[in-house]
Amino acid sequence: MKWANQRRTAVSLVTSCTPTAFFADEVWKANLYKREMSGRDLRAFLSSHRAEDVEKLTQRVKDDLGITKYKPVQYDELQAMVEAKKLHSEKIEHKIQKSLRVVQERRESGLLRQHRHAWTAENHKLSRSRERVEADMRNFLTRSRLDEGEDGDLFTDLLHAELRLEHEREAFRLATVEPVCQLREDLLYRLISRPPAANQHEEWVQVLQQVISVKEQQQAVMDRLQDECVSLEQELSAAGLEERLDTAAVEEYVDVLEQIPEEILTAHCPYPEAKESIITAFINMSEKYSQRLKTARSRLLGLDRNCGWNEEDHLRFLHIVGQYSPELRNHRGLYMDMLQRILPHISRAELSAHERTWDWYRFGVEQERLLLESWHREQAFLRLRTLRLLEDARVIYDEEQSLQSDRLHQQHICVQLRQKLQQWHEQQEEVAQMEAAIASRWQEEEKERQKEEQEREHAKRTRQKQQVREFHEEQRRRRAEWRRREETRLALLRREMEEQARRDKERVQFREKLLQHRQQEQQAKERLRQREDEEREERLQTLRNQVAIVAGADPERMMGQTEAWRTRLQPDKEEFMLQKPLYHLHTYTDTQIVADPRVRIEQALRTAGLHHTHYARTLLSEIPPPKPPRRDTESTAFKS
Repeated sequence: MKWANQRRTAVSLVTSCTPTAFFADEVWKANLYKREMSGRDLRAFLSSHRAEDVEKLTQRVKDDLGITKYKPVQYDELQAMVEAKKLHSEKIEHKIQKSLRVVQERRESGLLRQHRHAWTAENHKLSRSRERVEADMRNFLTRSRLDEGEDGDLFTDLLHAELRLEHEREAFRLATVEPVCQLREDLLYRLISRPPAANQHEEWVQVLQQVISVKEQQQAVMDRLQDECVSLEQELSAAGLEERLDTAAVEEYVDVLEQIPEEILTAHCPYPEAKESIITAFINMSEKYSQRLKTARSRLLGLDRNCGWNEEDHLRFLHIVGQYSPELRNHRGLYMDMLQRILPHISRAELSAHERTWDWYRFGVEQERLLLESWHREQAFLRLRTLRLLEDARVIYDEEQSLQSDRLHQQHICVQLRQKLQQWHEQQEEVAQMEAAIASRWQEEEKERQKEEQEREHAKRTRQKQQVREFHEEQRRRRAEWRRREETRLALLRREMEEQARRDKERVQFREKLLQHRQQEQQAKERLRQREDEEREERLQTLRNQVAIVAGADPERMMGQTEAWRTRLQPDKEEFMLQKPLYHLHTYTDTQIVADPRVRIEQALRTAGLHHTHYARTLLSEIPPPKPPRRDTESTAFKS
């Protein structure tokens, strides 16, 4: 029982194991079966059975009688199952690899499409920048030529150099580019006008050799130009002119900022302590920003403009990173992918390290620039504030000096003012008396004027009341006249509406009669159609009964000739004809159609090819039908 339980457990795990594990389990079970069937450890194998059962089982195994409950392992079948599992696993692996390749190709195509969009946008931007710079250069040279001053010779030399470069470019184009374009056009013309023939093989071989020679010459020219370009770039980079100019400009700017402004030193200040505190403030500010600038520069020790790379790779790095704006989705992944394509000799880790180094360098340079701007801004603010303070100090000092002299002058003025004030009081008393007399006379005149104004206002109001009464009378008369006209119009409209209602009622009754008549005709047609359908169904049933299968099993008839074959052999025999058609056709015969002169004339015009002309349409519209239409077909329902 123990071995049987182990076997069932092993068989239940077959479906959940891999082919290799399944094969190993089967080998282990086969070895176990052999060991137990060989008679070793039989007592442990059947420990729960009685002794006589053990002896009977051992005797059956020795006699090769076998056990009907257990079967030996079929290794060939197991091997076939393992091979099938392996093949299935290989197919699944192949599908997975194929899916991974498809995903990789799609991802690659998506990246290339995003790179193409970014490249197109960058190309447009660079083209616009180039056009703008060229236009600015031309405008600058044009303005400089118009405003010739001390540097007139310099701008003239620049214009001459530009013209000389333009002539050299044109000569280079005529000497190298134009012949190649002409050769290409000649070859295209010869290929289009005279296709190559078999007997012209040697001629075309010579032409091909000439084309190869021209390509080699062009390649040599391009190589020489590339070498010259590389040599010029190396000379410029070796000179380090740009970096030295930037460093010199920054150092010169720092020296200017560290100096105290000349106008502050030469400004006059009546208070020496204030002048010393101002100079101390400038010195402290210079020391503070110098220390900050030194700290910012210490972070950039060991870093140059290229951050440890050669200039060409660094320029490519900057150009590619600048193509992808931060607004793009996954812009870092895009430019890292493009950098790995453009710079395959540099690993991704080196690119990331260079990116961090470049960010640190830019941060240091930007911090230095911000420090210089802040230094300049604070120095300008302090300079303006100092100048304003010095000006205020001079004004205060001048006021203090003039205050002493003003006091004596004020005392003299006060004496003169007392005398003038006494004289002014006397004049004011005289003026007050004269004004009182004038005011009394003015009050009397004002009372008389107000009385006359009240009388005029009373007369005016009386006239206005009379006009209002007349206006109200006219309004009442007009409203009465309008009411009479409206009542007359209303009575007329009511009579018209009653007449229209009577006509509408008659029209509705007439339409109801017409509708009833049509419904009766429709019902009659429906009854006729049902009767015809019933008759047709009876005829069809008769036909079904005639063609119904009523014959029994007849092998001789089945192997003999059919009615169709006998009819084909005897064509003169009349076929069965129905006594009545299935449907009634209400139409014209061909004789009646041909008898119509309009049909014959239309056929003649069609044969002559004139049936689309205006003459044919006019002629056909004037031909009367062979039978005039009935006069009772014209509707007179709505004629009054």
